[in-house]
Amino acid sequence: LGEEDAACGDELLGLIFTACHPMLARDSRAALTLRVVGGLTTDEIARAFLSSEPTIAQRIVRAKKAIARAGLRFDVPRGADRAGRLESVLEVIYLIFNEGYAATAGDALVRPGLCQEAQRLGRILAALLPRDPEVLGLLALMEFQASRLNARTGTDGGFVPLTGQDRARWDQLLVRRGLDALARAEALGGDGPYVLQAALAACHARAVKAAETDWRRIAGLYDRLRAVTPSFVVDLNRAIAHSMAFGPDVGLNLLDQIADAAALRHYAPFPAARGDFLFRAGRLAEARSEFRTAAALTKNLAERAFLLARAADCD
Repeated sequence: LGEEDAACGDELLGLIFTACHPMLARDSRAALTLRVVGGLTTDEIARAFLSSEPTIAQRIVRAKKAIARAGLRFDVPRGADRAGRLESVLEVIYLIFNEGYAATAGDALVRPGLCQEAQRLGRILAALLPRDPEVLGLLALMEFQASRLNARTGTDGGFVPLTGQDRARWDQLLVRRGLDALARAEALGGDGPYVLQAALAACHARAVKAAETDWRRIAGLYDRLRAVTPSFVVDLNRAIAHSMAFGPDVGLNLLDQIADAAALRHYAPFPAARGDFLFRAGRLAEARSEFRTAAALTKNLAERAFLLARAADCD
């Protein structure tokens, strides 16, 4: 890079780090990042997050005022401060991606525009920090997941689970980009949460058919992920992986161990997973009840229709 390019890179990186400062509320970080880094209008951000334009505008104004009050400079943090600040940047980018990949509310199951914006931010960050394995890991993870966007919905707009997707509809260019970014991250010795999640996604990307998925490897990767970044959501996904690798009863046992967690009490994927395990174990009446519970909890209409259809399959 020439001096001018390097200076522009530092300015952009400083802008990203400041917009994603951990002192700001997470929603404000996402809105500010999309506005000042992504260049989206407040109306575009509001529509992306199913919010109102005044609400988004208020978030952005509050975030800018908080930055001014704190006297923050738009520069790149150095030393020990950088790792913590980078974690916040990656969290915001992945939050934006996930809201596009699995919309939390509304009619649409996916919002590709948000995914594309997050991928663009991830690619910018990877170009500016090419030797950071977690940056590369997040980029790889988003590329893998984005490769499946077209296959996540059927012709009727309904939800199609990973195991039922037509893999011929997966975007192989994005799969190759994901594999490349993951290889670079692993070559740098990366074994953080984003690199591990990318490795999980790569297991699915490499399986030509759902039946060829290496669920035992996925279960082992979830064991490692749980050690690196313990959370109830990781525990839930780990239970799903173990149920696929070792049978539904193993998965049910793991779910029982986290059933009392407050964080999962109103989390639709928990009863949905339990319903799937019970269905596969032949316990149809119990499965029907769990699918109905999950349908009542989700705010996404496409997911609700899918879960009610699964409940009907138990009759």
